[in-house]
Amino acid sequence: MTATQNIFSDIPVDVVIMAAGKGTRMKSKLPKVLHLLAGRALVQHVVDTAAELHARQVTVIIGHGATEVEAALAGNTVATSQFVLNFVRQEPQLGTGHAVQQTVPVLQDDGIVVVLSGDVPLTQADTLQQLINACDGNKLALLTIDFADPTSYGRIERAGDKVQAIVEQKDATPEQRKITEVYSGIMAVPAAPLKKWLARLDNKNAQGEFYLTDIVKFAVADGVPVVAYKISDAVQVAGINSPVQLAELERAYQKRIALALMEQGVRLADPARLDVRGTLTCAQDVSIDVNCVFEGQVSLGEGVRVGPNCVIRDATIAAGAVIHPFTHIEGGKPGSKDAVEVGEGALIGPFARLRPGAKLGAEVHIGNFVEVKNSTLAKGAKANHLAYLGDATVGERVNYGAGSITANYDGAFKHRTIIEADVHIGSNCVLIAPLTIGAGGTVGGGSTLTKDTPPLALAVARGRQVSIANWKRPSKK
Repeated sequence: MTATQNIFSDIPVDVVIMAAGKGTRMKSKLPKVLHLLAGRALVQHVVDTAAELHARQVTVIIGHGATEVEAALAGNTVATSQFVLNFVRQEPQLGTGHAVQQTVPVLQDDGIVVVLSGDVPLTQADTLQQLINACDGNKLALLTIDFADPTSYGRIERAGDKVQAIVEQKDATPEQRKITEVYSGIMAVPAAPLKKWLARLDNKNAQGEFYLTDIVKFAVADGVPVVAYKISDAVQVAGINSPVQLAELERAYQKRIALALMEQGVRLADPARLDVRGTLTCAQDVSIDVNCVFEGQVSLGEGVRVGPNCVIRDATIAAGAVIHPFTHIEGGKPGSKDAVEVGEGALIGPFARLRPGAKLGAEVHIGNFVEVKNSTLAKGAKANHLAYLGDATVGERVNYGAGSITANYDGAFKHRTIIEADVHIGSNCVLIAPLTIGAGGTVGGGSTLTKDTPPLALAVARGRQVSIANWKRPSKK
């Protein structure tokens, strides 16, 4: 049995995510759960994990910034999800128990409820699956961990191996505060008894709140076994309450990705200076230098080399390509018209920019300060410096000169430039689309072309040079 296999697959899983808090210590107008970690909102990480569990439904408890949180999740989740996404409001916020009480109308009695927090983004699906398996449909299962300093966490009080209660910090006795096993805030519990226990909660405690943790004592009183599934990886239960904690968890997340890539054989110049904000897939013998950022879906083929300080978003880069330093690639989703593709053995950069729709064939060269947008370059084409190619179709072995541009926009519409195979474009040319340069042709430097040219022709379109002898510049008297 694998770690993520559900041995009770006939019992539906319903996930509840608490995401109503204000997050005052973030010192931001943005709701805390919408702050980004690795390019995704904190709460989106949690929702995506719920999807890995094949949840039947996900219910998000919202309060502060409710409209923003609901809009962000609905826009990113509903179209691709296999579960029902619900939102319930907690107004005012009267504690964790009060929060989960708001979900009772949408919870079905036949499921296992997994309670998660929207600001605890890195709990792994296989860990939660083990917790669900420990619940097995008739136990209350708690995810716990040992902390050397358990301050502010609810302590796990046991009688032998059996959990008797969770004691919150402010309600704990000095002896109870010595307990190092703490409750992570994550539980799996059968829905039917959970509803009954939620109805019995009160706020007779030091904080005057309705504690979800009080259901442990109700379970014990009702003879329902309470079990703890203990883990040792603190990152999985780390919550975020401040920008400092967000930055710390970002690095922990990136370290996890870097180690996984290196275990696959990727050469990272410095694992601490890598940022993956999406999905990065690497073939054999890929090397990545420092300070590179990968966003969206990026695929690097065998032997690809990425130089330092590159930003690559939504791109497929074929085997043997070299991305020189300070290159910026910004594509669209793979398979879309805006996808960026870099062919085998291509050389890109330094300081190059590939925009949506750039599709480069094998051995294409795009050099420093060259921008390519919505253009196709066939095998061996070169634009080595200081150039713009927009809405262009470029044939094989074309040489595109420094300072040359395609003028593709007339103020209302975009037009295409076609440069056929083996054309040589001189420096500082303006190709005003729509335009076709015939195969094998040459365009003289400094030309501005507005008409198609036939194959093998030399096209020169510039004013005749005039020299005036002994000319004197104007001067101030």
